[in-house]
Amino acid sequence: MKKEFCIAVVGCGRIATNGHFPAFKAMGNVRVKYACDLIESKAQAKKDEYDFVEKVITDYKIALADPEVEAVYVLTPNYAHYVITMDALRAGKHVFCEKPITVNYKLSCEMAAEAKKQGKLLNIGVCNRYNKSVELLEEMNRNGKFGNIYHVYCSFRSYRCIPGLGGAFTTKSQSGGGVLIDWGVHFLDLVLYVLGGAKLKTVTCDAYSEIAKDMASYKYLGMWAEETKDLNGTNDVDDYIAGHIRTDKASVSFNGAWAQNIGEDEMFIDFMGDKGGARLAYGGHFTFYTTSDEGELTTVRYNFNIPNQMEREDTAFLNAMRTGEHTKTYIDNILESAKLLDALYESSEKKREITL
Repeated sequence: MKKEFCIAVVGCGRIATNGHFPAFKAMGNVRVKYACDLIESKAQAKKDEYDFVEKVITDYKIALADPEVEAVYVLTPNYAHYVITMDALRAGKHVFCEKPITVNYKLSCEMAAEAKKQGKLLNIGVCNRYNKSVELLEEMNRNGKFGNIYHVYCSFRSYRCIPGLGGAFTTKSQSGGGVLIDWGVHFLDLVLYVLGGAKLKTVTCDAYSEIAKDMASYKYLGMWAEETKDLNGTNDVDDYIAGHIRTDKASVSFNGAWAQNIGEDEMFIDFMGDKGGARLAYGGHFTFYTTSDEGELTTVRYNFNIPNQMEREDTAFLNAMRTGEHTKTYIDNILESAKLLDALYESSEKKREITL
């Protein structure tokens, strides 16, 4: 099959390994002309595994100088998103940047402005917008199945699994935050999408970093990005977060934890409407509840396959390079989520409600 799209991938770590490279393989029409990583062995591993990877580099600017490269995938730690994306846009490349957009809302807006200035696409990796369950919930809300959704509750809680403790994940200057910006961005962006472009009114939030204050004595069950941990490093981000959001469509409350002294995982979202409600198991299916003609609560379960959401997300982005379409993960559609994260962190720092 002809390799229709010629791209470069900057950052060959976890999200590249588990998400995008398998998606490119399944798509069958992608040339990764350059796999780039500061740790050359990570990029080399991609070339060794995938026959569509052509060259290994450690300096992404080599790829930016190549006129054959149409798009750059920025799959680096959060702090590097801004510089690499801005450089790529100025070099005339379309950009797919993983979530979060970057470490704060101000820089996110600058990235959006640069994409417009250069006339290039900038899409953000909030892949849940391409999850079949999420798409169906958005459609059901648009078609009035819920009636009026008046409240949404999110729980994204695990225990003893702080990632890369002491490294980039837990250093605010590099990550922008902890569990809220890492997991919460997915849950809250999903909620804003299902609600249909809800606009923010007020937020209040409390953030805590309690469980691994003494990093050396922290006992964990599993730690992704363990290779980046540094127990002599920094841990100044939230491992637990709780808050309340008012929008022009519904209120939203949430709790999130990388670590808690409760040995349970809870990953779900409840949508509460006056005609119907739904509980979405994050990443999976949902159960819909409605009122029968007799006035009783009735459970409705939908059976459907959930295609690979990252493959669908990548396909949409690459096809949009040809059509110019602004898809549902185009930067302008994600800025409200970035604004929300900033406001929640501001509320926590100032210990008061923030009006937007």
